[in-house]
Amino acid sequence: MATTRVTSNVITIERHILHEQEAFPDASGTLTQVLYDIALAGKLIASRTTRAGLADILGAAGQENVQGEEVQKLDLYAQQTIFQLNDHTGRLAVMASEEEQDLIHIPEQYPTGKYVLLFDPLDGSSNIDFNVSVGTIFAIYRRVSASGPGTLEDVLQKGSEIVAGGYVVYGSSTMLVYTAGHGVYGFTLDPSIGEFLLSHENIRLPDPPMYYSVNQGYEKYWTEGIKRYTRWLQGEEGASRSLSLRYIGSMVSDIHRTLLAGGVFYYPADTRDPKKPHGKLRLLYEANPMAYVIEQAGGYASTGRGPLRDVEPLDLHQRTPLFLGNRDLVEKAEEFIAKHDG
Repeated sequence: MATTRVTSNVITIERHILHEQEAFPDASGTLTQVLYDIALAGKLIASRTTRAGLADILGAAGQENVQGEEVQKLDLYAQQTIFQLNDHTGRLAVMASEEEQDLIHIPEQYPTGKYVLLFDPLDGSSNIDFNVSVGTIFAIYRRVSASGPGTLEDVLQKGSEIVAGGYVVYGSSTMLVYTAGHGVYGFTLDPSIGEFLLSHENIRLPDPPMYYSVNQGYEKYWTEGIKRYTRWLQGEEGASRSLSLRYIGSMVSDIHRTLLAGGVFYYPADTRDPKKPHGKLRLLYEANPMAYVIEQAGGYASTGRGPLRDVEPLDLHQRTPLFLGNRDLVEKAEEFIAKHDG
């Protein structure tokens, strides 16, 4: 299925990141430390998700987030964990989260640093009560402001400016996948020792691909181009091959499968509300980090009309249509949309 090679050597995530840092003699180690903090957050969140059925952390917390979605108890824990591990280190200028309306500023008593952290603390949290895999998504940028407290300009950067990004998937095992622009690597958490160990080295999207992943329950709301593209994936519309449908409904899990098995994940805009033509997924917290991972693994990410990495963010909670996976499959989506949707 996947073309990744499972390594036989025991390499911890710390050892791997330090090895990667050695390729940059002028590196200060700050980015390395930020990645360590994210890995630690992943361990802490994993400790809660794996016993969610036993602890009093299932269900809703009785409030809504900025997206108008009911906040789950684990959402709150994940949000607080990531913030508290990063608010005092002096490595970050500012943070932003899918769960927060405004920028997350570094408390005044702590120094600010040169990096910016954007994150979705617990993607797919509506699936928690059903024991479906969920995940954390993150992207790291260099600040663009000179010094002092981070600004909105530091956060509203294009996906092409990401310096490191990835996700943690909490499932039958906990796996952290990240890239700093030099290959995609996967680490699986060994709960017996509490450490992430390298399990998937230099991940590349397999070819031929196996699956397409989309919520086909919304097909009646799609444009003609999207409908025809889906039929092409199924072996119609002149296709020379067909893919099988797989869809979990947890973005991290669906894209993780796409990364390892090959294929395409897409969440298009639909016609239900012409005033909101931009889809559901958040550009900064979901689309850009996942697009970065997929492209570093040899794939391509698009809005359906051009590269996602070139989209200029205008708002903290901007949404976007998203197509990502094997390049030829995503480019075919662009062709169908250009031909049939104008």
